[in-house]
Amino acid sequence: MSIYDFQIESLEGEKIDFSKYKGKKLLIVNTASECGYTPQYADLQELHENFGDQIEILGFPANNFGGQEPGSNQEIAQFCEKNYGVSFQMFAKINAIGPKQHPLYKLLKEKTGKEPNWNFCKYLVSEDGEEISFYPSSVNPGEIAEKL
Repeated sequence: MSIYDFQIESLEGEKIDFSKYKGKKLLIVNTASECGYTPQYADLQELHENFGDQIEILGFPANNFGGQEPGSNQEIAQFCEKNYGVSFQMFAKINAIGPKQHPLYKLLKEKTGKEPNWNFCKYLVSEDGEEISFYPSSVNPGEIAEKL
C-alpha cells in the first residue's frame, strides 16, 4: 500500500483522495487543541503560507495523548480557524496510536519504525512517497522548512 492509496475524510466531511498529493512533499501532523504544543498551529500555518507551493501540510486531530483533543470535528475546525487562521488541510479526528490506529498511521509506523508519542509529531514524506522522516513534537515546523 502507498500513501497515495488513501481516501480520508476532512474536518468538513469531504473525502480527500491522497493521489492528488503525488509529486508534492507532505508534512503529516497529529494535532490537538489543548496541548502545550498547540501554538505550533501558527508555525504550521506560516509554513503553509510561505512554502505551500513546495509542501502540503496535513493535520490529523487525535485524542490519544492526555485527552487533549476532546472536541467534535466541528469544534476543532472552529478552534483552528478562530485561534490560528488555519487554512491548510485538516482531517476528521482519528487515532494516531493504539488498537484502533488509523491505517495511515500504521503505514507511517511501518515505513519509519516510529509512531507518535505525543501530539504534534510530524512525518515528512518525499515527493514520490517513498522517503518518510519522523520528527518528534519538540521539532518546530520552522526547522523542517529549512530542509525544503
